[in-house]
Amino acid sequence: MPNPPRKNGLRKDQRPVTEADYDEVRRLHAQGLGRNAIAREMGRGPRTVSVIAAELGLVFDVTMTEEATRHRVAQLAALRAETAIDLHLDALKLTQSMWEPAVIYNFGGKENTYAYEHVDEPPAIDKKNLMAAAGIALEKSLKLVPPAEDSGAEDARSMLGQLMVGLKAAYDQAVTEEAANGEAEGESP
Repeated sequence: MPNPPRKNGLRKDQRPVTEADYDEVRRLHAQGLGRNAIAREMGRGPRTVSVIAAELGLVFDVTMTEEATRHRVAQLAALRAETAIDLHLDALKLTQSMWEPAVIYNFGGKENTYAYEHVDEPPAIDKKNLMAAAGIALEKSLKLVPPAEDSGAEDARSMLGQLMVGLKAAYDQAVTEEAANGEAEGESP
């Protein structure tokens, strides 16, 4: 039974692998070509080249592929960070627009007329919608670039604790000084 046509209308190459194919893979590999380049050069499938190379004990250098992958991953991380910043800025614009002058409008009536009015700030329903949109932008931003695990909460608790100790000491000192001033005033004639 013949092989079915491939997507491009050609039949899969059924040529048997010859000793010349082994020699060609060995030669092209020695020139530093990768698997796909060798396959294109020989008119063979990448899988055929992989099998021949494995039988010959040849290994393809993947450092370029690994480096290219690392580069692409870094580019994607940078794009995610930029998009997260844009979303944060969008959220800021949306929340600021809740308190700025706006135009409210309506189409209606049997004549389908357009009516509008300038207002000092958007109506409550529009503020609600603006806040919802800002919330969605922030949520998406945080999904793109989650905050670091160490949010500084422990440092903040420590600082607040030290502040409370300092405030208590200042209060105690003020009470002591007030009491001393009261006794001194009571002793004078």
